[in-house]
Amino acid sequence: MSDRTVPSVLFVCVHNAGRSQMAAAFLTHLAGDRVRVRSAGSAPADTVNPAVVAAMAETGIDIAAETPKVLTTEAVLASDVVITMGCGDSCPVFPGKRYLDWPLEDPAGHGLDRIRPIRDAIEHRVRTLLTDLGIPAHT
Repeated sequence: MSDRTVPSVLFVCVHNAGRSQMAAAFLTHLAGDRVRVRSAGSAPADTVNPAVVAAMAETGIDIAAETPKVLTTEAVLASDVVITMGCGDSCPVFPGKRYLDWPLEDPAGHGLDRIRPIRDAIEHRVRTLLTDLGIPAHT
């Protein structure tokens, strides 16, 4: 890991407007400063999906001020774990990085009823990731 005490995780999806934003928010909420968290998109949108913002607000996590960011080689190089969510081959691969792919439905174009299960699946995966990293989740 780049820093033995604080691992760095990068979440990547196509638009950085839904799945990766939710994952980053959950990891930040559950790990605090014990993990460095980034998110990015291979083709970032202009804004975070408002229905995703609403779904996260239901959990008490406010992501209304977040903005989609473009995926860069530097972000990948600075991360110990890179988690892709539907961005395919657009994420650069470097030796020594841990790559995970989370096949999750894209929330784009869906309402809260379809986004909630995606949100809940992401939270479950983030909690599992924390366990794998040996970091207890804040409750």
